[in-house]
Amino acid sequence: MGSCLSSSGGGGSRRSLHGSPHVPGPGRRKRPPKRRPGSCSSSFDNTEEPLLHRIPGRMFLNGSTDTVSLFSQQGKKGPNQDAMIVWENFGSMEDTVFCGVFDGHGPYGHIVAKRVRDLLPLKLGSHLESYVSPEEVLKEISLNTDDRKISEDLVHISANGESRVYNKDYVKDQDMIQMLIGSIVKAYRFMDKELKMQVDVDCFCSGTTAVTMVKQGQHLVIGNIGDSRAVLGVRNKDNKLVPFQLTEDLKPDVPAEAERIKRCRGRIFALRDEPGVARLWLPNHNSPGLAMARAFGDFCLKDFGLISVPDVSYRRLTEKDEFVVLATDGVRNIQAQCQNKCGLVSSFS
Repeated sequence: MGSCLSSSGGGGSRRSLHGSPHVPGPGRRKRPPKRRPGSCSSSFDNTEEPLLHRIPGRMFLNGSTDTVSLFSQQGKKGPNQDAMIVWENFGSMEDTVFCGVFDGHGPYGHIVAKRVRDLLPLKLGSHLESYVSPEEVLKEISLNTDDRKISEDLVHISANGESRVYNKDYVKDQDMIQMLIGSIVKAYRFMDKELKMQVDVDCFCSGTTAVTMVKQGQHLVIGNIGDSRAVLGVRNKDNKLVPFQLTEDLKPDVPAEAERIKRCRGRIFALRDEPGVARLWLPNHNSPGLAMARAFGDFCLKDFGLISVPDVSYRRLTEKDEFVVLATDGVRNIQAQCQNKCGLVSSFS
């Protein structure tokens, strides 16, 4: 299980991190794997990883700074397939931070999660450098607000193929918001295409969730696919810290997700020994049984209702918003966990 906690304050000096990555010294470079005939080339070269891990402000191991903290711990079921990242001064922009948590699944889920951790921020950063018009965003995501609870401070848009943004009257600095939202949507789309081109990672029956956050000043934009969560610690009217969930678990039995899956001939049912866990199955085979409706990778299901287009939400932060917790589903009872973190954070403030 893994989690990433970020306060809403500005940047700070870094404390020493446990387990700093080892950067190999000069020596003979390994040959890149042979490409399959006719395969497309990837824009990500594994030989760049040591340089990537040395970028100032970029953290991916257990540790903390004055404003962020990362922690991951292996559970009892096999290898730890979680990955996480915090990137302060993201895109060389002051008061901007990128955070992400990725929960891999399948035989190579741990590799997919790390690959997305490394590549998705680079994709996002490149899109932030160019303006994304509202018209382009409309082509990427669609309004889907059935059965959702929306606060007046939260603008929620959902992805299902096409898009529009609603409640614009609540959003200030609209150009900035559109840039962040459009960049996240495009980065997710290109990320999945990139995975399909990878020759050294089998993503056919392996994939990962993703919950990512970009905070720029008072602007907070969340992108989500799968069932990892983002929770905000907020001061209520009694000045007590309470959790506010920013994301929805995108499970196959969520009505809007189920409608799309059935339209694409995918099947949804739970196993007898897990009656409460709806899973996504191929039309004619009882496999792979994915317990989410959106994910990176898992290309065996991409023609049958599984998508990698993110659910995106925006919130304008106020002085009552203390911090955000991003966590995988391995952190059980996230609301209770967040309440514990609220007490922990407040005790140090």
